[in-house]
Amino acid sequence: MEATISLRLPRDAASVPVIRQLLDASLCALGVESQIREDIQLMLSEACSNVIQHAAPSDDYMVSTELYHDRCVIKVVDAGDGFDFSGPRSSPPSTSEHGRGLLIMRALADDIRFVNRHERGSVVCLEKKLRFVKDAPGLSLLLSEELEFGEGVPEVVGDDPHIRDHLPTGDHAHVK
Repeated sequence: MEATISLRLPRDAASVPVIRQLLDASLCALGVESQIREDIQLMLSEACSNVIQHAAPSDDYMVSTELYHDRCVIKVVDAGDGFDFSGPRSSPPSTSEHGRGLLIMRALADDIRFVNRHERGSVVCLEKKLRFVKDAPGLSLLLSEELEFGEGVPEVVGDDPHIRDHLPTGDHAHVK
């Protein structure tokens, strides 16, 4: 089984709790450990908050989550002016209420990738390994194909995240 949730959301702070609650309910139903769910909620909140604060002039953004095997992959795609993720990062002052989003995402994600689409927005791809409580439905539902067929998760080739159909033509990653 593979579970996918994709939403196009308005670039409004009220959209963040909606996607957080939807994803958390899905993870909870599958029996994902609470600490992992909390990490995922915080990473998702930070990525969405960055879009809301910085992705002008875009009116909306897309969040796509894919649950397969033992992974949760979150892609937050905006159509703003783009963001340079390659520059040096200095830590914000300890009293600052802003500027910690990228640091938090990097600390919590097992893998994080950024794509700047040059004046057509940005993509943040966050990946977290799932851990399940004992006898969780997700153990048999998400891992059943892997156990039955001995297959792994598709691997990304190149620098772009595996973003499927959430970007315009020409911006897709190659998957092997």
